[in-house]
Amino acid sequence: MSEFADTYFEAAAALSLAVPRDRVDAMAARLATVREAGGRLFILGVGGGAAHASHAVNDFRKLCALESYAPSDNVAELTARTNDEGWETSYVEWLKTSRLSARDAILVFSVGGGSEEHNVSMNLVLAIKHAKEAGAVVLGVVGSATGTTAQLGDIVVVVDAPPALKTPLVESLQAVVWHAVITHPALAASAGKWESVEAAVQ
Repeated sequence: MSEFADTYFEAAAALSLAVPRDRVDAMAARLATVREAGGRLFILGVGGGAAHASHAVNDFRKLCALESYAPSDNVAELTARTNDEGWETSYVEWLKTSRLSARDAILVFSVGGGSEEHNVSMNLVLAIKHAKEAGAVVLGVVGSATGTTAQLGDIVVVVDAPPALKTPLVESLQAVVWHAVITHPALAASAGKWESVEAAVQ
């Protein structure tokens, strides 16, 4: 085992153990409330967060029966908005067209969580501010307690990863957290395929 591999996986294990379980419980419960009220979930991310959003949309729809969408999945609309109006407003305008309301929720996957001060991920910042104005629930799994997501969010898990490995570890833990949420008894509507197969065999 190399020193790097040892350091990486020890950090990943420590971060997993440090996840605030009450926030995972609260996130699942709040999303169940959104579903019961006929609301929708919009999942936002850029880069790796956009890939997470696409995967998570599938999980929330299929396993939790929660109507879910990711603006980054619609390449034509995203690139048209970026080309014609700019990247910063690409997500907020998408949410406005979707008539985001107080019945809905957004879930943000981001390493920094967006920052107006540093002009980073402004498309997330503007989307979060719009969600707050609309009365929607703001959820997130991020790597910074000082970013917009953590500062304005209702239920946010902050992954305090070591600076040298911040991006890979935060993005790894995002997947761990959302999979805990979608399988949570408060929210899960059905078991995954392999869980069903294993149960049938036993």
